[in-house]
Amino acid sequence: MDPIAEIIRKSRAYYCLDCGKCTGNCPVALHDEAFSPRALVRSVLLGEGEELAHSRLLWSCLTCRMCQERCPSDVQFIDFQRKIRAVYRDLGQREFCSHGGAFQTLQRIMTAPRLKQDRLGWVTRDLDISPRGETLYFVGCLPYFDALFQDLGVGSLDTARSTVRILNALGIRPRLLENERCCGHDLLWTGDEEHFLTLARHNVREIEKRRIKRVVFSCPEGYRTFKKDIPEFLGPLTFEVIHLSELLAEAQLPLGTLERSVTYHDPCRLGRHMGIYEQPRETLRSIRGLELREMYHHGHTALCCGTSAWMNCDRASKAIQMERLQEARQTGAELLVTACPKCHIHLACAMKDQHLNGSLDIEIKDFATVVAESLSSTNKGKH
Repeated sequence: MDPIAEIIRKSRAYYCLDCGKCTGNCPVALHDEAFSPRALVRSVLLGEGEELAHSRLLWSCLTCRMCQERCPSDVQFIDFQRKIRAVYRDLGQREFCSHGGAFQTLQRIMTAPRLKQDRLGWVTRDLDISPRGETLYFVGCLPYFDALFQDLGVGSLDTARSTVRILNALGIRPRLLENERCCGHDLLWTGDEEHFLTLARHNVREIEKRRIKRVVFSCPEGYRTFKKDIPEFLGPLTFEVIHLSELLAEAQLPLGTLERSVTYHDPCRLGRHMGIYEQPRETLRSIRGLELREMYHHGHTALCCGTSAWMNCDRASKAIQMERLQEARQTGAELLVTACPKCHIHLACAMKDQHLNGSLDIEIKDFATVVAESLSSTNKGKH
């Protein structure tokens, strides 16, 4: 069967009513009048793929899933978009990359079978890890983010260390993979299924040969990739996949005190893609002294951070980021908390715009870091 016809069938694209609700709800379309989710679907349905394949619009979609929240016909636009990119990429079209394509190159380098990495150089002596445990912490690309974005001061490895501290507080000594590779999320969403599969097979093989029963993620993209995407290609996994916020909600770990007002930014992959909205909030509310103030758009209506898979960092992206930072500031909260390292990076980068003169500045921290800080306050109270 023609691959495009199969994508149309599986994504229910034929059911598009051309009602415009997707476009009216799309954050990119609100700032870029040339872009429209339904127009992309229509172009493919009308056989205009050749023209679309060489358009930047194919890569403008943030795959934030906002369109599917409003579609009355249940068109699976996100699956449609991802798979169409894969088809057109095979025809020679390539994604429009930010940062000179450094991250896409890095991920393809990670497919090298004999690659040597210093994956555990960030582990400090206070972190209790195990060489034989049944729970694995999949760290993801945090070590690379820390190296590449030092100027932003986001401290991505603080998230990794905080996650291990939280697991230790739960009585878990997690295993870490010395030969862990990128989960391949970005390659998959830019249509490079070949290299994505190489990474997926490598990581699954490394996990399964250690007889791991549960893999914990602090990154929503890695979580979604293992929970949904890898099983789609490789079949059911032999281990449980769980996000840190889910684990905390189940365990109900006693937390300490943080006298701060915070607002929580829902990452698209954790929220609209995976339906995890309340678990992080439950944990934040359980921290004594912490006041949670919601932004106008939150939960399933939360705005995207404006950039996806290290692409489309353009005028529309910056406008979306400005809007999100304005919403955060309007809550009056001292701290913006997010559970996604990329959201942290993109929003922190947006604040660096010299034309803003600091008008949208707000402190940003990762969810795991905030939780770990509350644990630290509990421990201090015991001495």
